Amino acid sequence: MTTQSFVSLGLAEPILRALAAQDFTTPTPIQAGSIPLLLDGRDLLGIAQTGTGKTGAFGLPLLHHLAAQRFKARPFATRALILAPTRELALQIDAALRGFGAQLRLSTCVILGGVGRRPQEERMRRGPDIVVGTPGRIRDLMGTRHLQLDQVTHFVLDEADRMLDLGFIRDIRHIVAALPASRQSSLFSATMPEEVGQLAASFLREPQRLEITPEIRTPEKIEQSVHFVGASGKNALLVELLRQPAFERVIVFTRTKRGANRVAEHLEAAAIGAEALHGNKSQSAREKSLDRFRTGRARVLVATDIASRGIDVKGITHVVNFDLPVEPESYVHRIGRTARAGAEGIAISFCDHAERPALRAIERLTGAKLRPVGEVPAERAESPGARPRSGPYRPQPRPFAKNGAERGPNSPPAAARPRRRSRRRRPVSAAAA
Repeated sequence: MTTQSFVSLGLAEPILRALAAQDFTTPTPIQAGSIPLLLDGRDLLGIAQTGTGKTGAFGLPLLHHLAAQRFKARPFATRALILAPTRELALQIDAALRGFGAQLRLSTCVILGGVGRRPQEERMRRGPDIVVGTPGRIRDLMGTRHLQLDQVTHFVLDEADRMLDLGFIRDIRHIVAALPASRQSSLFSATMPEEVGQLAASFLREPQRLEITPEIRTPEKIEQSVHFVGASGKNALLVELLRQPAFERVIVFTRTKRGANRVAEHLEAAAIGAEALHGNKSQSAREKSLDRFRTGRARVLVATDIASRGIDVKGITHVVNFDLPVEPESYVHRIGRTARAGAEGIAISFCDHAERPALRAIERLTGAKLRPVGEVPAERAESPGARPRSGPYRPQPRPFAKNGAERGPNSPPAAARPRRRSRRRRPVSAAAA
């Protein structure tokens, strides 16, 4: 089979020169499948995991089309809109587009919440060719007319499943309703739940579906283990682990924003430098937390799944799943923050009794059992009938007697109980009447 190259895909010469300057010669599978379809003007539904080159898949044909168009956007308008679920991913997309289009005279603008509006409004005054942003701030600027979408010819919705997880569905529908009917649209997602399918059907026109489904396996260089521990014991176990010198740079994942704050505060109280990262923090606060973590001033970053994709920090030695994720795919994204660029890494998961279904889902997805550390619950050790030795104890319901009364442990067996005397009334004879 002949290996495909970017040259064979029909991209404009300035784009090919920019790719060559960055040593990009061979497209990834999602790029090789998407670029010809998008160059042909088709709408696209692309399904592929994070890290497979989706930005190039939609960004390269987008730049090709915009360079060939004969009009310039007026002030406060744009020709292309790209929506991303997080600020970090939006900045990453913008940086990639700038690199791909280094030899094109195309301008970009990043619209993000958590930072001042005035610079973004001034940037929109010049009518950028491409706007990359998060739904909330995009909708805000639409409301003040600093962003007008009636000249958009290309629309991209990236990481659609994460968009829905973060509750952006209303903002997305509002934005899509303001787009011109005549446009090219594409939607990319790592997973395809029913809600994403419904969203795609609402704004894609006869889309081509392209699904790149590599066998999901966690990197071989990541050592994975699980500690079975009750919810009340997780903080103490985390501190115990982080006291070890081997835990040099660690990301701890929690399920909720409030949980991330609580864990970070607990670690700080234990004299372990930690920063929290989640969607409720302002952009400047998030950048400060990441900078402290990258430079080693904070050894631990406690984050929600906002950090499981799109954030690349070198030298992460350990990933700790303080809470197991609800979606098993998120586990793969989380632990992928370590063992990058050929390095080795360690992933440790905490699992209480209520999280065991999530653990089984992760093991089914990855095709491997996590190595248990410490006591193993009886149900995992396949000892039927034994009570789990870790995790919160849940008392079994007591049996009930036939009459509905609760039967306690010291209650006599049914056969030993005195029989109740029948209260049936005897028939009255006619004489007695």
